[in-house]
Amino acid sequence: MKYMIMMFGCASEVVQSRSKEWIAGMQKMLMDLDAELRESGEWVAGDALTDASQARTVRFADGAPVPTDGPFAEIKESLAGYWIVEASEPAHSSTRAAPALAATRTSSTD
Repeated sequence: MKYMIMMFGCASEVVQSRSKEWIAGMQKMLMDLDAELRESGEWVAGDALTDASQARTVRFADGAPVPTDGPFAEIKESLAGYWIVEASEPAHSSTRAAPALAATRTSSTD
């Protein structure tokens, strides 16, 4: 069965609230996890996504798509990236997601 591990966050908040060393460590952990998932055969798909500040809304006007910079609902975090993994049971996908969650926590209480 396939499961999606979704990473939520706000790049601008992380850059402002964390050290360069913390960010580098977090990025290394995510790249290592990605490599592990690929090597184990669990990886199906995955990618990083651009920060919400770069998002666009596409609407149709006169039958043609018209991209704009907004308006957007005010958000504190957005989908930053994802992995789709193959796992025999939900518990295994949760176990695989746990290190990524721990590495990317951005609250001041962690």
